[in-house]
Amino acid sequence: MAKKRDSSTLLENRKAFFLYHLSDFVEAGIVLTGTEIKSLRARNASLSDSYIQIRHGEAFICNMHIAAYKDGTYNNVHHLRDRKLLLHKKEIMKIDRHLKGTSTTCVPVKVYLSRGYAKVQIALAIGKSMGDKRDSIKERDDRRAMDRAKKEGGRYQGE
Repeated sequence: MAKKRDSSTLLENRKAFFLYHLSDFVEAGIVLTGTEIKSLRARNASLSDSYIQIRHGEAFICNMHIAAYKDGTYNNVHHLRDRKLLLHKKEIMKIDRHLKGTSTTCVPVKVYLSRGYAKVQIALAIGKSMGDKRDSIKERDDRRAMDRAKKEGGRYQGE
């Protein structure tokens, strides 16, 4: 029997796209317990304020909140524990090199299922200035106004 192919996005970190300039996207596996994956499939998790940390040549995702599984018993683990990421040694060294010298951080962008396994997409991030954030807001508002005008057939008179 062939494995079921499911590539559904479970979580997205939209705040990261607003706060940072993102580059160098990498896919990594997450080491989870049984109750954590069940809670994650039920979308009882959050990526806000989470980040990636390199310790002793291993990558960990910190502050990722996965709520306790409601039917879990003593198998439930702490909801904010650090979870190990599965990356190749070269990828870990590359991320570590970028994190050490500059004002760069590494943030998770989204969590999804791939062939039944939970994966996280991480990216190197450089903080945006206030002007960049204002530009992002202006672009988003302009895009909404254009979509609204298309929907109404050109009758929309902008401000």
